[in-house]
Amino acid sequence: MLKLGWKAGPEQYQPAELLDYVVAAEKAGFETVDVSDHFHPWSEHGHSCFTWAWLGAAAVKTRSIELGPGVTCPILRYHPAIIAQAAATIDNLAPGRTYLAVGTGEALNEYSATGSWPDYPERRAMMAEAIHLIRELWKGGEVTFNGDYYRTRRARLYTPPLSRIPIYVSSLVPESARFAGMHGDGLITVANGPENAKQIVRNFEKGAHEIGRNPSSMPRLIELSVAYTDDRNAAIDCFKKYWAGAMVPAMFNLNLYTPKMSELNGSVVGMDTILKKTCISTDPDDHVELARKYIDMGFTHLFFHSAGPDQMDFIVKYGSQVLPRIRQMQAQEAVA
Repeated sequence: MLKLGWKAGPEQYQPAELLDYVVAAEKAGFETVDVSDHFHPWSEHGHSCFTWAWLGAAAVKTRSIELGPGVTCPILRYHPAIIAQAAATIDNLAPGRTYLAVGTGEALNEYSATGSWPDYPERRAMMAEAIHLIRELWKGGEVTFNGDYYRTRRARLYTPPLSRIPIYVSSLVPESARFAGMHGDGLITVANGPENAKQIVRNFEKGAHEIGRNPSSMPRLIELSVAYTDDRNAAIDCFKKYWAGAMVPAMFNLNLYTPKMSELNGSVVGMDTILKKTCISTDPDDHVELARKYIDMGFTHLFFHSAGPDQMDFIVKYGSQVLPRIRQMQAQEAVA
């Protein structure tokens, strides 16, 4: 089932302001939200609230919208037992509308907070173990765990989840998507070109098939960068000011651990790159066509990320002018 969501960016907005936006997003017809979980923002202009505290506030401020981190790293600055407890608590506040999305992290958050940054194969092994431990703890019994990276002794969540929490595994490149298919209940990624997304989906499906799962029943989530404004320059400036560091692959591979490092890394991002990676238009049909492209690839959850210039205006207008058209398009094609 298609779900249309809003991307919440604590790197760009103060937590109270972001709460106003998620309440507005629910009213505007967005069905799900994903919120970044970062210790440092991508630039020195940004903010950095504690996402799990914000999710608790968002859970009690809303009534129907689905909530989760997009994404959290449960292997270094967090012990997986703490993430199991955090997600279980959110599910008690928002039962049946909580999910957990996990990834192997960035040095921006993990090295800065812990001084530790293992290479990718080790972080991937850590995450496989973390996912297993989280699921064991969610069962509600005592867990004595002796892994290669984590240990618990008669650990128990005395406030377990009220419902089943799905775990979505992040993949930004095709090489990691097979892991997501093998270990996750679904996939979460960021649009970085159609061909990259198609290969990620293919490898995700391969991983699921390898362990006897049906990938067609597994959710696939993707973030799409958009701006619904006629002020193209202001939209480009917002993306560049707050998010340019996230648009350069080196940010996810190298030990770049301060907002200043991220900002310098993103300084190579120009207008052409931003226009290539985003849909900036006031024509609803342009946004419907963007959504169609990724729905046709098999994505089931689309999160629309707007950096501005006016977030509230985006939420209200996108909810009333774009989301209904996407749903109508999808419904018409489903019966065709």
